[in-house]
Amino acid sequence: MKKLLTLIKIEFKLAVREFSGVLFGVLLPLGIMALLGIIYGDREAFEGAGFTLVQQAFPAVAAIGICTTGLMGIPLSISMNREKKILKHLKVTPAGPAVLLAAQFVNNLIFAVLSALLVTATSVLFFNYSLPGRPLYFILSYMLVLTSIYSLGMMIASISPDMKRANLLTTLFYFPMFFLSGATIPFEIMPSGLQKISSIMPLTQGIMLLKRVSLQIDGDMIVKPIVVLSLTAVIGIIISLKSFRWE
Repeated sequence: MKKLLTLIKIEFKLAVREFSGVLFGVLLPLGIMALLGIIYGDREAFEGAGFTLVQQAFPAVAAIGICTTGLMGIPLSISMNREKKILKHLKVTPAGPAVLLAAQFVNNLIFAVLSALLVTATSVLFFNYSLPGRPLYFILSYMLVLTSIYSLGMMIASISPDMKRANLLTTLFYFPMFFLSGATIPFEIMPSGLQKISSIMPLTQGIMLLKRVSLQIDGDMIVKPIVVLSLTAVIGIIISLKSFRWE
């Protein structure tokens, strides 16, 4: 535990100094929520919906912090440490791959949760947001989505031999999920063909889960997202631990 806490403290300080993680992982979702709130106001999602456009958009915006910290923060941070030979030096210490990955997981989780809290505070204070569903279910769903996406980030970090490969894989995973999962462009307005492609992505399933839980939509519709996200998390974590590269 002491090794893990030490690594978390070090990585947190480095992330704050870098600031790009704070900018894109924390401030970007906050800005998007503010913009959507100004545009949507208190309008209903559609006639007779029973919830507003802000309530519909909130889960997707909250997931942006997960997407950014998980698919950019984790792989690029670990790959940078590998390229700088920091991981090579850590190889001779008691800190194994599980500890290093866990430190990155917790460190980026802090930024993602901070982002979600700021988005929530902004929505409640300025746009009269209220959560129609049960907060506990939303929190549990949020953590499942986070674990699933972070497992992909750790997988990218583990299999990438250098920064160039890490940047390539990060781009291939991050941007399609950022733009096509419903995080920025509402899934509901996408053409049916694009929706089918988008539905393959774990983040799309995650946002669907968060929306259905937060808006109390038919409970039977959450089974598929939970299964997809759980399998993604398990597979991603196993590959991360089995293929971790020190140098």
